[in-house]
Amino acid sequence: MGEGISSFLPFILMFVVVYFFMIAPQMKRQKKEKKFAAELKRGDRVVTKSGMHGKIVDLNDKDNSCVIETLAGKIKFERSSISMEMSEPLNKSTDTPSKK
Repeated sequence: MGEGISSFLPFILMFVVVYFFMIAPQMKRQKKEKKFAAELKRGDRVVTKSGMHGKIVDLNDKDNSCVIETLAGKIKFERSSISMEMSEPLNKSTDTPSKK
C-alpha cells in the first residue's frame, strides 16, 4: 500500500505546481478581463487587441459589442477584442490632470 502512494507522489506534486503556476493565474486573468469588459462605458478611450485606438461611443449588451470612434470613422467590435493591458494605462493617463 505505501509503495503505491509513494510512486504517485511525484505526479501529485507536479500537478500542484502546474496548478499554482499556470492554471490559477490564468483563471484570475480571465476573471479580471471579463470584469473589465463588463465595466466598459461610453467615453472610455480603448485600444483593441489588433492595435486600433479609439473612444467608445455605443455599447450593445444584446450582442456583446461596442462601437468605437476612430480618426477613420466608427467601427463595431466585440467587447472581447478590447485589450485590457493597453486600455487601462490609456484611461489612467487621461484621468489624471496634468500639472503645469
